[in-house]
Amino acid sequence: MHPLLVLSPKAFNERTGIVIGLPMTSSLSNVGNPFALDVSRAADQRSFVLCHQPKSFDWRMRKASPHPWKRLTPLQLAQACEGLNDIIALLPS
Repeated sequence: MHPLLVLSPKAFNERTGIVIGLPMTSSLSNVGNPFALDVSRAADQRSFVLCHQPKSFDWRMRKASPHPWKRLTPLQLAQACEGLNDIIALLPS
């Protein structure tokens, strides 16, 4: 399983078969990485959104399905979007 925080809207995803988002990982090598947002739900189970690695892929071809978590909190989503914006500057800070 390769979890991805999907940022593209559902209408786009359904029409194109493509999702755009940020990969997620549990690798502890991301502790202290300024571009990895810690979204852990428990102290013993670390999870990070990698804001510096935006990806797109054909979700139909990969037979992708929703992650058991379903969604991050609105605050975590906003923080991930801010992290990506800090790198590619789509919106003024």
